[in-house]
Amino acid sequence: MTLILDIVLRLAVWLLLAPLLPGIINKVKAWVAGRRGPPVLQLYYDLAKLWRKGVVLSTLASPGFVAGPAVAWVALTGAAMLMPLGPAGSVVSFNGDVLLLIYLLALARFCTVWAAMETGSAFEGMGAAREVSYAVLAEVAIIAAVLSLSVETGSVSLVTMLSPSLGTGAVLLAAGLFTVLLAENCRVPFDDPNTHLELTMIHEVMVLDHSGPPLAAVLHGASVKLLLFTVLLVQAVLPMGELSPLGAIAALAAGVLVVTVGVGLAESLLARLAFRRVPLLLTTAFLFCLFALLVAWKGGAE
Repeated sequence: MTLILDIVLRLAVWLLLAPLLPGIINKVKAWVAGRRGPPVLQLYYDLAKLWRKGVVLSTLASPGFVAGPAVAWVALTGAAMLMPLGPAGSVVSFNGDVLLLIYLLALARFCTVWAAMETGSAFEGMGAAREVSYAVLAEVAIIAAVLSLSVETGSVSLVTMLSPSLGTGAVLLAAGLFTVLLAENCRVPFDDPNTHLELTMIHEVMVLDHSGPPLAAVLHGASVKLLLFTVLLVQAVLPMGELSPLGAIAALAAGVLVVTVGVGLAESLLARLAFRRVPLLLTTAFLFCLFALLVAWKGGAE
């Protein structure tokens, strides 16, 4: 009974708090631009409206068009359940769970791209090609970051890997993971979630034909993914294991807020990069994570 209650409470935290992050980002962007902006809870209203709408299907689409967003949402939720929440730990923790986390994120991307290709649209195919091209470099950076955490702690379990501080490598890891966060969640300077120009969109163009509940699953899954990467970044950098339980929870919440505001400031102050420059920025993120790995390896050797 206790385990079931724990799972329900964690699901509530991930599923109910995730749509709050895009609202905070949009509010920060509006504040920087001197506008009032949409309400912080706007995504909640959009999700409620989409769940009440019907679904319009392309004549070319197979059942995979609807199954893709559903499987992607389940994969992202499963990845979130693997992520420890400060002193509360995680529901499921085992040796090698970080590898399952990476594969679940890859599965979610695969299903999103698969659903985009189901429509037979040239625009959505173009966005899918860009998505997987960026993912090649982003996933390498994620693997380098995971390796640095593993070398530092001597473990491949998320609960152990995210407990201690990385010391001098924390700054490098923070820079690399923040850049990957922007790329994986299709934020500026990699993508603009507010644009409606098919020739420049990446993630948005892949969901042009989605409507109703499938589109709600896509939008909510994207917010869960944003929260997941934010929590990963905060716990990989802050020494959560050295704080009291109450202090660790407060530090985690404050860190998530700081990273979210940072994303909003980055979108307000940076321009979107030309496509030819995106690989260079992702390569830089990989190098940051690689240098953090070298620092962890050298520190362990000494």
